[in-house]
Amino acid sequence: MKATGIVRRVDDLGRIVIPKEIRRTLRIREGDPLEIYTEKDGGVIFRKYSPMGDLQEFAAQMCESIGAATGHIAAVSDRDGIIALHGAPKRELVDKPNSPELEKLMEQRKNYLFKAGDTPIYAADGEEKYRLGAAAPILSQGDLMGCVMLLLSENDSPLAEADQSIAKTAAGFLGRQMES
Repeated sequence: MKATGIVRRVDDLGRIVIPKEIRRTLRIREGDPLEIYTEKDGGVIFRKYSPMGDLQEFAAQMCESIGAATGHIAAVSDRDGIIALHGAPKRELVDKPNSPELEKLMEQRKNYLFKAGDTPIYAADGEEKYRLGAAAPILSQGDLMGCVMLLLSENDSPLAEADQSIAKTAAGFLGRQMES
């Protein structure tokens, strides 16, 4: 655990304000759920809650199947970062924050297919080795949960619409799994 030097008091309703600098650094937005953990020594830890975290193992298996079927790098992200990957070294992308461009694309809730001449959208913030070839938002009861992606390396050519259909199908399936 890293000390920040910031001290806050609990108000009469039991609330604590998380400083803006910390919210910005950790990408905590208004309305984001936080999971609360306690330690034996009396410490309290707040961690961003990801409903997709419950499906992480399932998403990893889905990435493996999609990667094997398409021959491309398959990834699943929640709203904050990549949680599952197949076809690339995990240390390069897993648990890395989503790029701002990917976040913007997900917020639009539109499917994406890269075409020659398009400006590349990178999957992870600060990682320009992998760009989106196809992406589909994961929606559960109308709420954005994440994204299924097929990624391209530097010299890969654009994907076909059939590849985008696979991403859409996987995203739809993950969204339904979260509803049940």
